[in-house]
Amino acid sequence: MNSIILPLSTAPRIVKQSFLLAMDFLIFPVLLWLCYAIRLFNLAADVVPNIPLGPLWITTIATLMLVFCGVYQFIVRTFNEAFITKLALATLFTVISLYLLAYFTPAFIPMSIPLMFGFMMFAWIWLSRSFIRFIVRSHFKSDVPRKRIAIYGAGFAGQQIAALLSKSDEHLPVFFIDDNLSLSDQMVGRLRVYNADQAIKLLKKDKVDEVLIALPSVSRQRKNEIIKFLEPTYLKITELPSLTRLVDGDVRISDIQEVDIIDLLGRDPIPPITQLLAKNIDQKVVMVTGAGGSIGSELCRQIIKNKPKMLLLYEVTEFALYQIDKELRQTSNIEIVPILGTVLDQTKLERIIQQYQVKTVYHAAAYKHVPLVECNPIAGLKNNAVGTAFSLNAAVKQGVETFVLISTDKAVRPTNVMGASKRLAELYCQAVAEVEKKTQISIVRFGNVLGSSGSVVPLFKQQIAKGGPITVTHPDVTRYFMTIPEASQLVIQAGAMGQGGDVFLLDMGQPVRIQDLARQMISLSGLKLKEHQHDDGDIEIKYTGLRPGEKLYEELLIDQENTEITEHSRILRSYEKHYLLSEVLDIINRISELTATENDINWVLTQLEYYVDGYQRSDRIQVN
Repeated sequence: MNSIILPLSTAPRIVKQSFLLAMDFLIFPVLLWLCYAIRLFNLAADVVPNIPLGPLWITTIATLMLVFCGVYQFIVRTFNEAFITKLALATLFTVISLYLLAYFTPAFIPMSIPLMFGFMMFAWIWLSRSFIRFIVRSHFKSDVPRKRIAIYGAGFAGQQIAALLSKSDEHLPVFFIDDNLSLSDQMVGRLRVYNADQAIKLLKKDKVDEVLIALPSVSRQRKNEIIKFLEPTYLKITELPSLTRLVDGDVRISDIQEVDIIDLLGRDPIPPITQLLAKNIDQKVVMVTGAGGSIGSELCRQIIKNKPKMLLLYEVTEFALYQIDKELRQTSNIEIVPILGTVLDQTKLERIIQQYQVKTVYHAAAYKHVPLVECNPIAGLKNNAVGTAFSLNAAVKQGVETFVLISTDKAVRPTNVMGASKRLAELYCQAVAEVEKKTQISIVRFGNVLGSSGSVVPLFKQQIAKGGPITVTHPDVTRYFMTIPEASQLVIQAGAMGQGGDVFLLDMGQPVRIQDLARQMISLSGLKLKEHQHDDGDIEIKYTGLRPGEKLYEELLIDQENTEITEHSRILRSYEKHYLLSEVLDIINRISELTATENDINWVLTQLEYYVDGYQRSDRIQVN
């Protein structure tokens, strides 16, 4: 058998088609004889008498009709509804041809023979191709186990993906799970539908390997409820993306993806206020500093959607700049200018802003990894505080209309240099806004952005892929989280509401315990948490202790009382303590000249302790 299957399966397409055509040509005379034998109740009956070579004529007609209708063009292992249509047409034309042959020639063809031959011809083609497909698949896939999948959602998307998985060599749909009780115990396609309570008992019994959530339009809250319900099964959970990400509503196997923890923690988005998104962008020249970073790059994506006249990408890292520049050029016809440069070069910033007549600046360039900045305090302060000052100075001198600083919740009563450096940057922006009225200066402060380079999510994914352990600093550490697209949209809208020196706070929802985040990511991977050293489990969580300058929890407000609601339900405006420009300017100028000696670090940390509320230096700061 192997000596036949292997050469045929690897042969050129024309050889395979010739083999099928020859096989049909040899079988059709047998089918025709069978029709006459049944019709005349005589095994020795003449087949198509009264004309010479009658069986050969009919066999030739049937084969030509199959060729004419393109039946032989289909690949055997993937024939589908289109194949059935082509085969039905070929059969119909053959039946008609036999009636015409009986009418215009002396051939003896009883009225029932064309219909009988047509039925047998259709059945033969269908069954022979199915048998060939079964034999070939059995031969090549006999040693490859198929992944058994339960599909959550028996709707249109679920039915589509079930049909595709049934034809796959690697997957086997086992049953549907659906919340619609009227479908419970019913058959949809070839699969039975169970409600959630029934299914949870069958997942282990039927040896299910994976649960696929086929609910593209379900809310994030409901998806989270489903995943928490499935967590005790320790099965891998995958999903189909949202309807907006499915091209033309067509589902493909390639659309199946792992459930993104980012999608679960993020809230259902509130539609943005269109006029706020467009106010500082539409038909204006916009510049983003730190354009290659996780936040800066998403800002660029959102800005492009609002049709700026030109977008300037200002970035110090060559590869990051190359990536975002290439991506944006593939998705937009808007003029994009990539610029390699540091925010510590005020002269260059001024020249660029003047040359391109920039009207809006989003300042996202920053060092944001807390332990790294704690080890390199002067470098962090120069980039975050002095870099912000130089960027703002350049914007003000060249008449930029709007300047928006992207800040962080770590700037509120910071316990680390990174947070203190961002608060110092805020203080400089507030001080300049007091004396400069032509440029509208705003500060937008928010918490952790899911999936950014500083987020724990990518780190946890890497650790799970390596088999663990997952490292968490403290069992009770909590953080606010927001998705990058939502944060970027809110930043743009907040900047459009600025009046000068405003500090905007984004509603981050409820804080998330990092330990719970780690547990959920382990569960989504189909793995079991190893609670104790001798327990039966796959991944353990290891607590490493708080890092230098790290808090158990973050805050968004310094002064809870001086806060007001804006026209956007997820954006608040805060009025906070600030200093005269002359005071802050002296510190900025001095920091820009520091050389990271021990005396320099002592001096700058003393200034931070005085000007930044809540900051106290760590005993683990290094002279680097």
